[in-house]
Amino acid sequence: MPTTRHATTVWEGTLFEGAGKVTLESSGLGTFDVSWPARAEAANGKTSPEELIAAAHSSCFSMAFSNGLAKNETPATRLNVTADVEFTPGTGITGIKLTVRGEVPGIDNDKFVELAQAAKEGCPVSQALAGTTITLDAALA
Repeated sequence: MPTTRHATTVWEGTLFEGAGKVTLESSGLGTFDVSWPARAEAANGKTSPEELIAAAHSSCFSMAFSNGLAKNETPATRLNVTADVEFTPGTGITGIKLTVRGEVPGIDNDKFVELAQAAKEGCPVSQALAGTTITLDAALA
């Protein structure tokens, strides 16, 4: 059965001088400040659409990869995944880099990288972002 998640943003003012608050409605985990300077310059305690995409992508990839490793009968002890989403004002999101370091008993680095690549391609967030160049740096820890 499909699920739907909800977030709401309330924005006040212009793009450059204004600010907003994004609320994670489904989970109730909180409300976070967003602004153009947090997106295009320093974060200064605020978030951006790109940071939220990075959070979604790193968590989705982690789930997909842990499932692939388990199906390979080499479950991970730990996966440390970072998603770096690059934003260029006037252009948009210009790339995403996934980096994973894993503690996985009983697997060699080549198989680890192969399964990481499959997880990157199969992750629903990767698929949703298919118009963006997504690179992968995968290695055993």
